[in-house]
Amino acid sequence: MEVWCFGRKARDVPRGREVYIRLMTQLSLSDDAAWTAFEARDRHSDGRFIVAVTTTGIYCKPSCPARRPKREHVIFYSDAEAARAAGYRACLRCKPDEVARDRIAVAKAVGLIEAAEVIVSLEQIAAAVDYAPYHFHRLFKRATGVTPAAYARGLKARRAAVALTEEESVTDAIYEAGYSAPSRFYETANARLGMTPSAWRRGGAGVTIRWTIADTSLGPLLIAATGKGLCRVAFDEDSLSLARRFPAAEIVAGGAALAELAARVVSEVESPGRDGDLPVDVQGTAFQEAVWNALRAIPAGETRSYAQLAAEVGKPGAVRAAGTACGANQVAIIIPCHRVQRTDGSMGGYAYGVDRKRALRRREGVDE
Repeated sequence: MEVWCFGRKARDVPRGREVYIRLMTQLSLSDDAAWTAFEARDRHSDGRFIVAVTTTGIYCKPSCPARRPKREHVIFYSDAEAARAAGYRACLRCKPDEVARDRIAVAKAVGLIEAAEVIVSLEQIAAAVDYAPYHFHRLFKRATGVTPAAYARGLKARRAAVALTEEESVTDAIYEAGYSAPSRFYETANARLGMTPSAWRRGGAGVTIRWTIADTSLGPLLIAATGKGLCRVAFDEDSLSLARRFPAAEIVAGGAALAELAARVVSEVESPGRDGDLPVDVQGTAFQEAVWNALRAIPAGETRSYAQLAAEVGKPGAVRAAGTACGANQVAIIIPCHRVQRTDGSMGGYAYGVDRKRALRRREGVDE
C-alpha cells in the first residue's frame, strides 16, 4: 500500500520517512491548511506543527520570518522533537524550540490563576514561569485570546454565576467565587453578568427588556435590548420566544428608547458593515466572548473559516468550539457570524437559514 504525504509518496520523503509517516497521521490539519498557515506566517499556528526544509536541513515554526522555500522542499512534523529525530536542526532565526517552552509556561500560568484564592498579579505570574512581565502578557493573550487579568476575572465571574444558583445567600456565593468582599464583585457584576447578583439568581428578575419586530427585506426581525445594549436580534422570533429566553425579566414592547437602536439594526441588515459600534449586552464564557469579538473585527466583505477564527483567538485546535460559539451568538448581524464558512470554502450552516446567510454575504460583495 502506498502512503501519500503532502503530495509525495512516503518512499520519496528524503529524511526520516518512517517517523514522518507515523507523526503525520497525528496532525489535526490538512496539508493545504498547514502550507497556507506557513505561507502566511501565521503566528497562531506556532506550536501546532513544525516546518522542515529538506534543502537546508533546518526546521522552523510556521511564523518564521525567513524567506519561504518551494513547497516541494517542505515537510511538516507534529513537533520539534519529531523533526530532530528525523535529522533536522533548529532555525536560529525563529527559535522553534521556544514554542514548547511558551506553551508549558502558559499552561502553568493558567494553573496558578485557577488555583489562587485571590487574583495573582502579572508580575507574580511572570516570575513563576520565568518570563519578563510584558513579554508574558503578550504571550498569554496570544495563546488564550485574553490577558491574564481578564482570564482571572472571567474565571471568578463564571464561578460566581454558578455559586449564585447554588448558595442560599448572595453574599456567601460571592465569597465562594473568590471575591475578597461583596463590593469587589458589585464593581464588575453588571459588566460581566449584565444584571445584579440577586437578579441573576432569580433568572433575570428586575431587568427590563424592550422589544420590537422590524420589517426587513430578509423577513421580520426581532430586536430586543436592555438599558446597556442589544440582547437579542433574531429572524422569525417574537415576544413569546423572548419571554422564554428571559423568563424572569420584564418584557416591554417598543418605545422611543428602542426606536433609534432598531433603525440602526435594520440598516445593518440592508447595508451590512456600516455601523460597527452598536452596543450589545451579551455574556458568555471567556472563549465565547473572544470569538464574538473576533467576529465583530471581520470587515464587511471578508470571510473567515472556523479554523481561522479559532486561530485568531489563540485556540487553533478549538475549531468545533469556535463553531459552537458562533451558534451561541444572541445578536445576529451585529455579531456577524454570517461571515464565517468552512475551511473548504463551502457555506456552512446558519441559524436563520442558508439563504439569508447567502443574501447577507452578497450584500457585502462576497461571491460564492
